[in-house]
Amino acid sequence: LLAIVLIVAGGFWYSSDDGKGGGTKPTADGSPSPGTGGDKGQPGAGGTEKVPASTKSKTLVNLPMPASDDIVQIPGSWVTDSTYVKSDVAKVVGYNLADGAKKWETPLNANVCGASRFSSDNKAAILFDAALPTADKKYQPCNQVGVVDLISGKLLWSATAKSQTGGDKPVTFAEVTVSGQTVAAGGLSGGAAWNLTDGKPLWAPKTDADNCEDLGYGGGPALAVIRKCGQSPNYTMYAQSLDPVTGAQKSSYKLSTGIDYAQIVSTKPLVVAANINNTAKNATGVSDLFVIDDGGQLKAHIPLTSGNYAPRCGATEVEVCTKMVVGNGRIYLPTEEHKGTAEYGRTNEIVSFDLETGKQTADRGDAGERYTIIPLRMDGSNLIAYKIPPYDGGGQIVSMDAKTMKATVLMENPATKESQRAETQYVPDSAEYRFHNGRLFIARTAVMSKSTSNTDPYYSFVSFSTG
Repeated sequence: LLAIVLIVAGGFWYSSDDGKGGGTKPTADGSPSPGTGGDKGQPGAGGTEKVPASTKSKTLVNLPMPASDDIVQIPGSWVTDSTYVKSDVAKVVGYNLADGAKKWETPLNANVCGASRFSSDNKAAILFDAALPTADKKYQPCNQVGVVDLISGKLLWSATAKSQTGGDKPVTFAEVTVSGQTVAAGGLSGGAAWNLTDGKPLWAPKTDADNCEDLGYGGGPALAVIRKCGQSPNYTMYAQSLDPVTGAQKSSYKLSTGIDYAQIVSTKPLVVAANINNTAKNATGVSDLFVIDDGGQLKAHIPLTSGNYAPRCGATEVEVCTKMVVGNGRIYLPTEEHKGTAEYGRTNEIVSFDLETGKQTADRGDAGERYTIIPLRMDGSNLIAYKIPPYDGGGQIVSMDAKTMKATVLMENPATKESQRAETQYVPDSAEYRFHNGRLFIARTAVMSKSTSNTDPYYSFVSFSTG
């Protein structure tokens, strides 16, 4: 159960706005997860993140993890230009970026069970349970969807959906996403879509004679779905691009046999990950990537079966892949850790594949001795990455030039014992990493009981600031 919780909602999100609500473009702070889009950009044009006067950071605020005898999910982190927003036990909380102080708190009277990777107009979607657990009903169904205003903290609306196959019970959801003004939630028992601003129902997947069902959606700059048709064991899987407003199919690509589940890495361009016949190496959960054009035709196939690469995909959820970022017409991902030249410690690199040809490029961004590196998001044509520190150092945020892959340090965290232990208590495959304008937040996606043998404090999130 713990492993499943750690895999779910491992991405991370970013919304840049001045708090005035302009524009409708969905945004995402890369993550160890899908990038924000596939336009090729202008290599060397750089981005908006600037090198501060001093790259040495200090702790902004560390939030102690609440005591709990059970595992409680708390997925969801977003950053605006003024606020860091984090799901908590039965609530969502906003923190001031200037000093880390709490700005607002929105109680839900239920636990959060899912969160959108993307936001739009400073609004993000969450899933939450029907009620808080009780002695008689410890596990409540995850059947509520809602939208939170990231500036004010107001829960703008909440809703449920009915099954398309009949019955009065609300659909149980597994994940939710945002694309423009559309919120789409899905799971193994059905899905539905609503208007982001007012919660008006937009559409629901249609049932047909082929027993097709939507398994889940990918959002951001476009909306896509993984759809399964047929009867077990002869399922047919499709990756489809949808009109966000109507749900109408815009294009469809039939995935190859041997795929039971698939994940959406990016929606524009459409990049799909799969573990074909369970051939993924090193427990990555992904053996192959497929790049699909606007007409639903396969543009490129990228095999990862050599085991030299370390992206990460979950099991049944659609929008859960981490450590992959799309930009500059490429997909960036880390290599597997390996021994470096130092006597102790391991290291790795970030490499890329061309989305037109599927071939690996000459890109290579070294982590440095005893550090390991993961891509977070694009910043213009630059790649923002996080360097996981060795036992006696602090982590770093770097910006990598698109042409040279040269890394410029934007933040270097303290190497003190207290700070280093706080920073490294998170599992990189599942933690939420948010970096924006000299602020770094590292957060959990679940609360759990603390080991009695560990005397270090446990935090729901830690944060660092260079300003």
